[in-house]
This record gives sequence, C-alpha cells and structure tokens, in this order.
Amino acid sequence: MPEYHAPLRDMRFVLHEVFAADKLWARLPALAETVDAETADAILEEAAKVTGELLAPLNRSGDEEGAHWDNGVVTTPAGFREAYATYIEGGWVGLAGNPAYGGLGMPKMLAVQFEEMLYSANASFTLYSALTSGCCLALDAHASEELKQLYLPRLYSGEWAGTMCLTEAHAGSDLGLLRTRAEPKADGSYAISGSKIFITGGEQDLTANIVHLVLARLPDAPPGSKGISLFLVPKFLVAPDGTLGARNSLSCGSLEHKMGIKASATCVMNFDGATGYLIGEPHKGLAAMFTMMNYERLSIGIQGIGCAKASYQNAVAYARERLQGRAPGGAQTPQKSADPLIVHPDVRRMLLTMRALTEGGRAFSTYVAQQLDLTKHAGDADERRHAEALVALLTPVAKAFFTDIGLESCIHGQQVFGGHGYIREWGQEQLVRDVRIAQIYEGTNGIQALDLLGRKVVANDGAALRLFAGEVRAFVDAPAASRPFASQLLAALECLEGISIWLLDQAGKDPALANAVAVDYLNLFGYVAYAYMWARMAAVAQASRDKDEAFYGAKLSTAQFYFSKLLPRILSLDAVIRAGSAPLLELADDRF
Repeated sequence: MPEYHAPLRDMRFVLHEVFAADKLWARLPALAETVDAETADAILEEAAKVTGELLAPLNRSGDEEGAHWDNGVVTTPAGFREAYATYIEGGWVGLAGNPAYGGLGMPKMLAVQFEEMLYSANASFTLYSALTSGCCLALDAHASEELKQLYLPRLYSGEWAGTMCLTEAHAGSDLGLLRTRAEPKADGSYAISGSKIFITGGEQDLTANIVHLVLARLPDAPPGSKGISLFLVPKFLVAPDGTLGARNSLSCGSLEHKMGIKASATCVMNFDGATGYLIGEPHKGLAAMFTMMNYERLSIGIQGIGCAKASYQNAVAYARERLQGRAPGGAQTPQKSADPLIVHPDVRRMLLTMRALTEGGRAFSTYVAQQLDLTKHAGDADERRHAEALVALLTPVAKAFFTDIGLESCIHGQQVFGGHGYIREWGQEQLVRDVRIAQIYEGTNGIQALDLLGRKVVANDGAALRLFAGEVRAFVDAPAASRPFASQLLAALECLEGISIWLLDQAGKDPALANAVAVDYLNLFGYVAYAYMWARMAAVAQASRDKDEAFYGAKLSTAQFYFSKLLPRILSLDAVIRAGSAPLLELADDRF
C-alpha cells in the first residue's frame, strides 16, 4: 500500500525562507502573540503525524468501501469515525478559526500547508472538515452575534460539521435559476423547502449535528441571482444553551455514485419546511455565500496540489526500484539485470514535470494565503486594499490552475507505473479519480477562467493585473547578489501583459472573445505566476546553496527545468488566444 510522508523540509523552505512568514506575523498584531516560526514548525510536525499515520492508511480502504446510504442514514467507511474523533481532539478543524469563538487563530499561510497534507493523505476524509471551515468563515463574517455564539464554538471544535447547499438539479452554475423557498414564520425563523444536489457531507455519522448553509428565495425576492438569501438550517434544532432538540424537517434522499472521492458522502438533500435562520441581509445571500465559496476555491485548488504530491512520492519510489531496460548512455547498474526506471529521460521528464508544478503550486498557494492574511490582519488600509485586489485576481487562478495541473501530474504519476498504474493496489489510479472532481466543483474551471478574464481583468481595465505585474517587476529590479532566471521571468511577464493589453483592446469588438479564450488566458497566467514563484525560490536557493548543496541544488535544478521545459508553454497559449473566437464559431450547430 502506498505511504504518504509530509514534505516538511519543503514546507519550511517556502514558509520561512521564501516568504519570511515569521517576520510578517511579527508585525501583524493579531498574529504576533499567536504564532512564530517555532510554533509553526511544531504544528507542521504534528500535522505530518496525523496525516501520515492516521488518515493516509484509510485512503484506499475508504475508497473501496465508500460511504453507505440506508433509508436516509449515511455511514462512513470503517475507521473514519474513530479517526475523526482523534482528529478533532487535536483541534484541527479550528486551526485558522476566530479565537473569539474557540478557533486557534493560526494564519492562512500555515493552514494551507496543513491542507496540502490532508489532501495528499486522504482527500475524501478531508472534505468533511474543509466544508466546516468554510461554513465557519461565512458565519463569522455575516451571521448575527447570537448565531455565532451558538454555532461557531461547536463547529470549530469539530463536534458539529458544516455544509454548503447551493446546487439544484436544474440549476448548476446558474444560481439565478434556483427554486428553493424560504417562508417567514411568526417567531422570526423561516421554513425552508426545496432540494439540493451534490452536497458534500450533507449526511454522515461523524458529528452530533450538521449545519447546512442553504441558498433560498424569500416570497418577495426579485428574479435572478439578486433575489437569493442565505439561511442556516441545522440537522437537529438547537436550544439557546446549545443542547440538541428535535430532528429538523430535512433528509438525505440518496448518495451520488461517483468516479472518485467515494468515501466522501455526496448527498441529495431534501428540505421539507425545515426551520432556518437568515444569515446577513435578505436578498444578499449570494455575496455572503461567496465568502465561503472563495475559501473553498483555494482549498479545492490545494486538493490538486495535494493529490499531485502524493502521486509524485509514489512515482519516485517506484522509479527508483523498478528495473526496466538500460540507460541511453549505457548500463548504470551493470551488476543488475536492468537499470531502474529513473535513469530514462522520458521518465525523468514526467517526474520533473510533477515536481516543478507541485512545488510551484505550493509556493503560489502560500503566496495567495499571505495576501489573505494581510487582507484580514494588516493595520495599514492601503496594504489591505492591495492584498484584497490580489486575492480577487488570483483566487480563480489558484483554483483552476492548481487542479488542472494536479490532474496532469497525477496522470504522469500513473504513467510512470506503466500497467501497474492502472491497477488498484498501487494507488495511482485512485489519485487520478480523486483529483478529477477538483476541476468541476466549487465553480468549474471554465467559470473560474471567465471570472478571471471578464471580471478581474477586463472589467477593471487590468488594474489588479498591474498591481501583480508591478510586484514581479519590483522583485526583478531589486538590488541583490543574484536573481536567477530574471530575464526569463521578465519575458514571461511581458507576454502576459502583452496578451492582456490585446484582449482589453479586442473585448469591445468581439463579444464572444472572452468566453472563447478565457481558459487559455488563465493557464498562461498560471505559468507566469509559477515562474515568479520559481524565481523567488531560486534566488533563496542560490544564496543558500553552500549550506546544503543537496537540498538547494535540487531547487535550482528543478527551477531550471521549469524555465526551460514548462514555461515555454505560454508561447503556444499566446498564439491560441490571438486566434480569437472565429475558429470556435465557424462550424454550424447542426454539423457537430
């Protein structure tokens, strides 16, 4: 059975050396007394034990057994309940939660490292608590103080779990079509009626209560997305002292039978006049829900990184041990019947692609998390606004690019195994299946691309993009002993800026253009963002190479591979974008 070992040295490198997280935390009052480098390292060490020893051993068995549904009752696979009890004892659900309500208050920069470990070890298990964390974020930002006091401590502790109930069978990504109703009641609560599909953890046996955040329409709601409100709907009604009362009028109608993440209960949820409580203002529920959605989008992006890292670890171990053929230049292990797979250039191409993309993704997730920490904790208003603009710009890139690249990497990992990669016992085929959903849920990657190009670039005339480009240029121009790959990074940035200017110019002339090229634009943006990350990592590695040649030398070699073999993909993407929308529209509908 494949094993998972958290890449602690790599995570500390990104946190402490590339981003100097401890110095940032020290100047943010809300974090200065909460976390330092030593505390962060201790948390990461313990997280590595939890993920490697508790959760990873359940990954394959959970996949094979799956979640069970019986007349509305859902049972998670063997070992999940016991593992969850141990998991919440450590306070992991509330790691980055608001301390005022029982969270640990750790920075997002640290939390994303833990999330990567979780998704590497057991993506299905992770989803139960990931939705709870997002639910907490939405409640903390938008709920009344009474609801926060009643629900948040029990959600942060993991005693209760949270869900996000958006999708309906007839309304996928177009939430303006949803039909779930909310009727006001005399006591100030609401009766919620309707059905939701694809609800992660909508029913399970891990927690005493489940808190559903449900989008619904009030009787006076205007049509479309502007008429949506958000409601808290508990599985069991809750007394003012927090004790559980009667079962609410809701039920799990069935479980979806899925390609992957089979141990995660994906539910059809039916609300039959269930009691709910308004979150935020009437008709403004979509904005409140997007507080949760944006958190989940980064988290699901990290699912791509985590699965890719697990696949890489398995593939490297296999490539070192499996004997097949001889190296092109002659036998490397003449005493053996054949050389290990890792000597073959094509195998090395796949492994290096996985390594470069995964480590680039880890750095970029930490960078986005840094902006989230500044958005939340920075004392300077200008610094907060700058970080907010970058978060808005980069969140769709993180969600979509991480997951697209995550699937590519997992397929490479499977390919390294050859036929054995298609066989269940090696674990690689499960990772391919588990990571595939990440490109679809929390807003498909095509929608993320449209959000990036349409709303975050074109709509504001590229203002947020200029902030990002300015930061990259400042890095390139900063006086330093060494800026490896500075010229390649600058050329890539100029490619991104050039195509962005072209798109801004063309947007008013071709209404189909943004939709036609958005995915290509997001991918081009992603490769340039990774180039910025790799240039930053290479600069640190170059300066520190004498301290540890094996570690820092490997970073520089991987950076060289990225700039030589992966970054040039932007040249073809640039050409595809400039081809415009016409090639997609020439074929008549009836000729498909």
